[in-house]
Amino acid sequence: MSDGSRHIPLAEEPLSERHKLGWGLAALVVAGNMIGSGVYLLPVSLASVGSSSLVGWLVAGAGAVTLALVFGALGRLQPDADGLPGFAERGLGRFAGYQTALAFWTACLVGNVAIAVAATGYLGFFWPVLRDPVAATFCNLGIIWIATIAYIVGARTASRLAAVALAVGLAPIVIAVAAGVMAFDPEIFAASWSPSGTALAQSVPASLAVIFWAFLGVESAAALSVRVKHPARDVGRASVAGVLLATVIYIAATVAVFGVIPADVLAESSSPYADLAARVFGASIAGVVAVCAVVKTVGTVGGWVMLGGETARAAARHGYLPSGFGQGERTPIANPLLGGAIMSVVAVISGQPTLGGQFSVLVGVTAVLSLVVYAICSAALFQMARWSHARIVAVAGFLFATAAVAAAAPGYILPTVGFFAVTSLAWLAFLRKSNPRVDPAAGDA
Repeated sequence: MSDGSRHIPLAEEPLSERHKLGWGLAALVVAGNMIGSGVYLLPVSLASVGSSSLVGWLVAGAGAVTLALVFGALGRLQPDADGLPGFAERGLGRFAGYQTALAFWTACLVGNVAIAVAATGYLGFFWPVLRDPVAATFCNLGIIWIATIAYIVGARTASRLAAVALAVGLAPIVIAVAAGVMAFDPEIFAASWSPSGTALAQSVPASLAVIFWAFLGVESAAALSVRVKHPARDVGRASVAGVLLATVIYIAATVAVFGVIPADVLAESSSPYADLAARVFGASIAGVVAVCAVVKTVGTVGGWVMLGGETARAAARHGYLPSGFGQGERTPIANPLLGGAIMSVVAVISGQPTLGGQFSVLVGVTAVLSLVVYAICSAALFQMARWSHARIVAVAGFLFATAAVAAAAPGYILPTVGFFAVTSLAWLAFLRKSNPRVDPAAGDA
C-alpha cells in the first residue's frame, strides 16, 4: 500500500460540522438501511414459515429495540469511539475490536450483494431475462458499482441517496398495505399460517436469523458515530427512532402480503410486492411498485457501502487492516474501490439457480455474522457501564443476539465459525503484538 501522503481522500471527508450528520438524517440512514430488501424480497424467503412469521417479526422487533438501546448507551458512554470496533476494543480489548471490525465489514460487503440481488429481482418484473443467473449477475455488479461511485463522491452523498431512497421506497409499501386492506382474505392468511405444519416453538426460532436480516442497520448510527454531530445524544435517538419506524412497516407489510398471496405462490415470486399490487390494482400500479423498490434497494446499497467503507477505515486506523483502507478520519479512494471489487467477487461466487436461493444464502450468513457483532458490543457495554440499567440492557442485548445465532440453520453458522477461525489465526500470526488498545474517554451510561 502507498503511504498516507499519496492517498486521495474522498471528496467530503474533512469532518467540519457542516459535513456531519444531524440525528434526523442519521435516523433516516438507520431506517433506510433496514427498510430495503428486508421488506421487498424477504417474504419469499419466509414463504415456508408462512404468515406465522408475524410472530417472528414481533420477537425480532423487540430484540432490535433492545439492541438500539445498547448502541444508544454505547454512544453516550464512548461518544468519541470510532464505530463498532471502537466500542468493542474499549470494552473488551484489541482482539475483540479486531474481530468486530472484520466481521462487521464482511457482513456489510456480503449484505450489499444480497440487497443488489433484491433490486435485480424487481428489475426482473420488467425484464424477465434478469431471472437468468448470468444476466442477474451482471445486473448485480452494475448496482454495486453505482453505489460505490456514490460513496466515492462523498459520505453525505451516500447518506442523502439513502434518505431520498427511503422516501421513494415507502411508496410501494403504502400501496402494498392499501392493497392488503382492500383485498385481505382471512382464509388465505390462516391457510398460510404454517405451510409445513411446524409448531411455532420450532418455526419462529429457526426463522429469527433470516427475519433479523431486515433489522440489520440498527447499528448504523453507532457505526457512523464519528460522522454524527452530537454522538453522545444523537446515536441513541437515531437508533431507536429508526428501529421503531422499520418495525411498524414490517408488521403491516407482512400482514398485507400473506393475506392476499398464498404461501405456495409467494415462494415462486421474485417481486412479491409488485405481484401483490398487480393482483389488486393491475399491472400499471405494479410497475410503479417495482420501480420504487429498485430505487429503494439501490439507495440501501449506497448506505451499506458507506457503512462498509467507514468500518474498513476505522479498522485501518486501529491497525486491523492495511493503511490503504484509511488514514485517521480520512478515507482514501482505494477503500471503496477495494470494497467494490470484493463485493463483485461475492456476487459471482454466490450465484444460485434462482434469485431467491441466492438471496437466502447471503441473508443468512450476513445476519449471523452481524448478530455475533451485536453480542460482542453488548458484552463491551456490560464491561464499561457504570449504571445498573445500562448493564441490564447489555445483558438483554447479549442474550437476544446469542439466542438468535444458536437457533440459526447450520448452513449459516458454519461459515461464521470458519470466518472467526481464520481471523483468529491471522491475529495470532500477525497482530497479537501490535499497538496497545486505545484508552477510553468515558462518557456517562
